[in-house]
Amino acid sequence: MDVEDVFSSSLRIKIIKSLMRLGELNVSEIARRLRVNYETANRHLKILEDEGILQPKRFGRIRLYRLNEHSSKAKAVQQLIETWESEDRQQASRTLK
Repeated sequence: MDVEDVFSSSLRIKIIKSLMRLGELNVSEIARRLRVNYETANRHLKILEDEGILQPKRFGRIRLYRLNEHSSKAKAVQQLIETWESEDRQQASRTLK
């Protein structure tokens, strides 16, 4: 999948940001937090998993997802989001002064 396709979904970005913040979540918890249905969350998680950005951990029927710490793609995405949000915070603080 092309990088444009991976980043074309705001839901996928929200999933990544949630996992950056919270560490590890199951499909139902991700769907609930992002206010989407289970099937939608599962479909986007599968795309991120197939790209190596997310790593699932299975406990019976439950799948927990987290960022894949061994993936250069996951590290690059995390760095991009952290840099972007840091710049936004700095800009907002300059605007408030």
